[in-house]
Order: sequence, then C-alpha cells, then structure tokens
Amino acid sequence: MSTRHLSCVENGKASPSRELVLRLCERLAVPLRERNAWLVAAGFAPMYREHAMDAPSMQAARRAVQHILDSHEPWPAVAFDRQWNLVMSNRMVAPLLAGVAPELLQGRVNLLRISLHPGGLAPRIANLNQWREHLFERLRQQIHQTGDEGLAELLTELMAYPAQAADSAQRLDGEHPGVLMPFLYQSPAGLLHLISTTTVFGSPVDITLQELALETFFPGDDDTAKALRQLAQGNGVQG
Repeated sequence: MSTRHLSCVENGKASPSRELVLRLCERLAVPLRERNAWLVAAGFAPMYREHAMDAPSMQAARRAVQHILDSHEPWPAVAFDRQWNLVMSNRMVAPLLAGVAPELLQGRVNLLRISLHPGGLAPRIANLNQWREHLFERLRQQIHQTGDEGLAELLTELMAYPAQAADSAQRLDGEHPGVLMPFLYQSPAGLLHLISTTTVFGSPVDITLQELALETFFPGDDDTAKALRQLAQGNGVQG
C-alpha cells in the first residue's frame, strides 16, 4: 500500500476496500467487535460473529473453558466478559464469596463491583488500595482501547466506593502491572496471599471468545497454599 493511497483514505478522498480495512485492523490489533464497526463504517457487512456462551454452537468452547478452570483447583479461577461480568468459575470461588451482600450476587454478577463494593470483598482485602489502583488502571486501559461508555460509567461508580484507611492499608512490593498482582484477602481459612494473572484466547474467531478473560489466582506463599487446600477439602474439592 502506498503512503499516498493511505493518506487519501485518511482524508476521505478515497474509499478503502474491504481487504484494506481488514489489513489495517490486523496491523493495529483492532478487537473483533471494533473490526465489525470499521467494516460497517466503510460500507461492508460485518465479518465476525458473536454468540452467547450458552448457545449450542459454543458448547465445545464452554467445556474447554470450564476444563481450564477446574484444572486450576485447588486454586480459584474465574472467566469474565468484556463488562467484567462473571461467566464461569471453579468451585474454589464460592468459599471466597461468603459474606458478600446478596444483592451483589443477583442477576449479572460484576467482578469489579464485588471486589470494591463495601458490601462485597473490599472490607476483607488487606491491600485494598493497591488492588483498587491495579483494577482502575486495567479498566482505564480497556476504556482507552474500546471507547466503551458502559465501562466508563462503571469506573466512575467504582471510584466513588470508599478506599482503605491509610493507617490500615497494606502494600506488597513486586507488582508487575498486567502480569502479576499481589492480592491479600482475609478468608475463612486465614489471610491469603494470592497472585493474580489474566489470560485471553490467542486466536478466537468469535467476538464472545475474544472478549472472554480468565483470571487465575495462585498462592504467593506456603501458608496460603495450605489454607486453600483446607478450604478445598471443606468444600469437597479434590486437589
């Protein structure tokens, strides 16, 4: 593609072909949902499909995701959508949600709201301020990439929730944004030191799968590993 032709497309003097739109999307790593929007804006039909996870055509994908989550036991793991709504989880998540306000667990369960709401996990997160900063940064990056107004509204809501008092806040060193994040949580089995990682599917062709993220937690020390195994045994989880 010549620089002149690209300039004409940018200035509206030339219309891009379908192939050019797709090439630009590929080079710029544009998400599938936005690729459809680009195609429509250029006068072409959308290319990528979107199916609910409970659709018959998604059964194989759903089984694969659940297998990944179950294989992670006795450590907790969840799968969530573009809006951070819980889609699937393994059996180690339920014990950690004990005590969460019932209204937060009704309908579409939003993981960010559960984490930071005063009626959710927030009172039991020892490094709540650090965890808030981490989640806010991830959400800001997502909003910047997608321009999603719903996520922007969610960020505004979350930022209004109370933070941790400075004299009680804990903070762990060694955070690697987007890769490893320490998470200190007071569970029924004691204080858990967890490390959170996030993964996505590498080559999906369905919008739902591309926007699905898996959050997996690992023990950050031997005491946490022991406590999680005790929780697993108490809930009939083998691991």
